[in-house]
Amino acid sequence: MKQLLRLLLAGCLLLPATTQAAPTPAPVDSAALMKARIDSIQASFRYQTGRITLTEGRGTFTVPAGMRYLDAAQSRHVLTRLWGNPESTTEGLEGMVFPADKGPLDEKNWAFIVSFESMGYVKDDDAEEIDYTELLGDMQQEIKDANPDRKAAGFPTMELLGWAAAPHYDKAAHALHWAKKIQFEGSEGPTLNYDVRILGRKGVLSLNAVANTDQLAVVQAQIPAVVKGTDFAQGQRYADFNPDIDEVAAYSLGGLVAGKVLAKVGAFALLAKFWKVLLGLLAAGFTAIRRFFTGRGSSSEDEQPAAEETTDDATPAPGV
Repeated sequence: MKQLLRLLLAGCLLLPATTQAAPTPAPVDSAALMKARIDSIQASFRYQTGRITLTEGRGTFTVPAGMRYLDAAQSRHVLTRLWGNPESTTEGLEGMVFPADKGPLDEKNWAFIVSFESMGYVKDDDAEEIDYTELLGDMQQEIKDANPDRKAAGFPTMELLGWAAAPHYDKAAHALHWAKKIQFEGSEGPTLNYDVRILGRKGVLSLNAVANTDQLAVVQAQIPAVVKGTDFAQGQRYADFNPDIDEVAAYSLGGLVAGKVLAKVGAFALLAKFWKVLLGLLAAGFTAIRRFFTGRGSSSEDEQPAAEETTDDATPAPGV
C-alpha cells in the first residue's frame, strides 16, 4: 500500500512538469504578414476608367489610357490615413488618378490628385509679367515660417527646394503648369509636386501630381492627355465668363502658384508617414506588428477604406 502511495505521489509531482512542456511556437514571418496586410488594403480599392462626371455638374474628366481613377471617399483615405497628409489638403477633392500598375502602397508609385477650387474667374492678363524667381523666394520663406505650426500639429516640416519645372501658362488651353521639389522632414529624398490648374468660369480644376523627383519625365508625359481629358460643362467654361454677374478671383495666375502655399502651406507628402510606420513596427517586433494589423488599440477605420460601389473595373493594384 505504501509503495502504491509513493508511486501515485511521484506521478502527481511529475504532472505539472509534463503539463508545462508545451511545443515551441513556430517563428512568425513578420515581413510576409506585413505584405499580406498591404495586399489586402490594396485589393479593397475600387477603381474606375473612362469618363468621370465631376461633382456639381462642373463637367467631366476622361481618365488617360494606362491610368485609373479612385473616387473622393477612397482618395481622402489614401491622402490622410495612408500618406499622412493634413485634412486641409483634401478640400474640394474629386478623386485621384493612378497608373494602372501602381496602387497607393506600391513602391515607386505616383498619382494625380484631382480637386476643384471654387474661387471665381481667374484673370490671365498678367501671364507675361510674373517674376517667378522672386515668387519662389517668397514661397520658400513662407513655408519656413509656417513649419513650427506644422510640427505642432504633428506633421513633418517641409522645405521648398526649388522649381522642378518653372511655371508655364498655356493660353489656348487656359492651363497653368509648374512643379516644385519639396523635402519633407524624415524623408530620404525630395517629393515632386507637379501642378496643373485648368481655369474655368467659377474656379480652377487642380490636377496635382505627387511623385518622386526622378519621375518628372513620366508625369510630364501624361500632362497633355490630362489637360485634353478635362472638359468643363457648357456654361462653366472659361469662355462663358460674364463680367456682369460672375465673381472674379481675388488673385490672378501668380496667386495660383503661390496662393495655396502661402495660405495653408498645402503640399502633398508621398508615403511620408506610412513607410516609417511599417518600418518602425518591423523593427519593434511581432507584438507591435500584430497590434497594427489586427487593429488592437487603434481604429480599424485607419487601416482600410470604406467599401465603395463602382460601375467600372475593380482590378486591384499589385502587392508591394
